[in-house]
Amino acid sequence: MPPETATQRRSRARRIACRLSEAYPDAGCALHFRTPFQLLVATVLSAQCTDKKVNEVTLELFRNYGTAAKLAAAEPADIERIVRPTGFYRQKAKSILALANDLMDRFGGRVPRTLEELVTLRGVARKTANVVLGNAFGVPGLAVDTHMKRVNGRLGLTQHDDPEKIERDLMELIPEADWTEYTHRVIHHGRVCCDARRPRCESCPLAGECPWPASGGCS
Repeated sequence: MPPETATQRRSRARRIACRLSEAYPDAGCALHFRTPFQLLVATVLSAQCTDKKVNEVTLELFRNYGTAAKLAAAEPADIERIVRPTGFYRQKAKSILALANDLMDRFGGRVPRTLEELVTLRGVARKTANVVLGNAFGVPGLAVDTHMKRVNGRLGLTQHDDPEKIERDLMELIPEADWTEYTHRVIHHGRVCCDARRPRCESCPLAGECPWPASGGCS
């Protein structure tokens, strides 16, 4: 078959987005939060950890340190104790304490509403910034995690491994208004169907739009 043109890829991407919306209409952010600050902290803690475990940990964390001011004033040892179940707890405690102090020092304790400002916070990269923008402020964003990388790679919507390059590819293919919802649905699809080791291609709602089975990926 001839290579897919940019126009064909864009049309296929939009069909994929439509199928995902039909298959997972209720997919959304699985992290529990009440404020943008809480979502920011929870997202940092979610690295290499399940959202379920993060939600368990943040019950205590936010009960005692639910604002930037309270977290910035916390004892590192206490934060390490609380976040320990999320893994890499020393680095994560250091990161959320640093970002809380950055918020207090430069933003009056408030979470900024732009990607450019968010990524100046210590421990906050584009993925975390886009999660906060999309789910706390309603600003469309593509948050590229391991599921986004794997699923979009199998779909042939990107050939890159670098998250920022993947994000740029998807920005060209998915309408901006759909970026946040597309992220949620792809992540959910990656969890329930397009598994890293045992993808369920035989029951995939994207059958016919995904080139990966034909390449021998599901064999």
